[in-house]
Amino acid sequence: MTRTMKKMSKKMTNTALVALACIAAAGVAGCGSNVADQQKAPQDQQLQINGAGATFPTPIYSKWFDEYYKSHPSVRINYQSVGSGAGIRQLVNQTVFFGASDAPMTDEQLKSAPGPILHLPTVLGAVVPIYKIQDLNAELKFSGPVLADIYLGKIKKWNDPAIAKLNAGVKLPNTDITVVHRSDGSGTTYIWADYLAKVSPEWKMKVGVGASPNWPVGVGGKGNEGVSGLVTQSPGSIGYVELIYALQNKISYGQVQNVNGEFVKASVDSVTAAAVGAAPDMPADFRVSIANAPGPGVYPISSFTWLLLYENPMDKAHSQAMVDFMKWALADGQKYCADLGYAPLPARVVELETAALAKIKVS
Repeated sequence: MTRTMKKMSKKMTNTALVALACIAAAGVAGCGSNVADQQKAPQDQQLQINGAGATFPTPIYSKWFDEYYKSHPSVRINYQSVGSGAGIRQLVNQTVFFGASDAPMTDEQLKSAPGPILHLPTVLGAVVPIYKIQDLNAELKFSGPVLADIYLGKIKKWNDPAIAKLNAGVKLPNTDITVVHRSDGSGTTYIWADYLAKVSPEWKMKVGVGASPNWPVGVGGKGNEGVSGLVTQSPGSIGYVELIYALQNKISYGQVQNVNGEFVKASVDSVTAAAVGAAPDMPADFRVSIANAPGPGVYPISSFTWLLLYENPMDKAHSQAMVDFMKWALADGQKYCADLGYAPLPARVVELETAALAKIKVS
C-alpha cells in the first residue's frame, strides 16, 4: 500500500470513528430525552378540570378536591369561588367545564346554554343571620317576618319592639341597624331571599326571589367573605352568610323561628331535618327549595347546593373524570361534611343522583 493510500485509509478510519461517536452521543441524548419524557408523562397526562361558582360550598369543595387528588393524582380539579351567578355564566359560556350554584338555574338560563345541564346536589348547608352588637353577650332570636322587616328597612333600631319581644330579658341597645348584603350574584342571597319571600308577603311582592335582588336598604360585600368581613368591622350590623363562615370567623349568629314555632340554631342535625321531608318528593331535575320546611327541629334557612355538568360535553375524558369524582363525592366525600358545618345528603337523594349520573355521556 502506498504512503498516500495509507493516509487516506487513516483519514477514513478517523472520520468513521467520529461518526460513530456522534451516533453514540445522539443515542445517549435520545435516551436521556426519553427518560425525561417518561418522568414528565404523569404531569403531561394529568387532567386539569376547571370549575367556578358558589362561595357557599367552597370549604367542602376545597376539601374534596384535595382529598380526591391524593388518591387520584392524574386528576386535578381547580375551583374558583366567584359566586353562583358568575359560575352559571361561565358554564353557559363554556369557559369552565363545570359550574356550582346554591340556586337552581332558571328555565331561561337553561335554555341559553348550548346543551342540557344536569343539577347534582352535593351537600346541604345553612344560611345564618350574623350580627355584631357591642357589649351584647346573649344569643339573639329572630323570626322570619322580623328578618324581612330589617332587610326591608322597616326595623331600623336594635331595640325595636319586634326584636325585643323575641328576646325577653336581653338588654338591646338603641343603636341603628346597619344592613349588610351580597353585592354579587349569589346563591346564598337566593336562599336568603327565597326564605324571606316564604315568610313575608311584603318581601315577596316588593323584592321577590333571586340571586341579585334590588335591595331596599344596606351595603354590599362580595362573597360570604365580604359580608362576614363587613359585619365583623361594623358594630351594629347584621348580615347573612353560610354557616361555616360564621364559625370560622367566630361571628355571633342567631336562632331562627321555624314553622313549628321553635327557635332553632343552625347545625348539621337541624339542616338534615330540613332535608328529610324533601327527599321523598325530589323532582327528577333535582331543582328544589327546602327553605322554611315544616317539621320539628328544622332550621328554616337551609338548602341544597348543586354542582352543574353538561350532559353531553365535548371533552369526554373530562366528563368521565367528573362522573368518577361525583360518585366518590356521593359516597366517601360525604364523611367530610359534619366537620365543615354541612349536612350530608339523605340516602334517597344519593341513590337518585347515582342513577342520574348515567345521563352524562363519557364516550
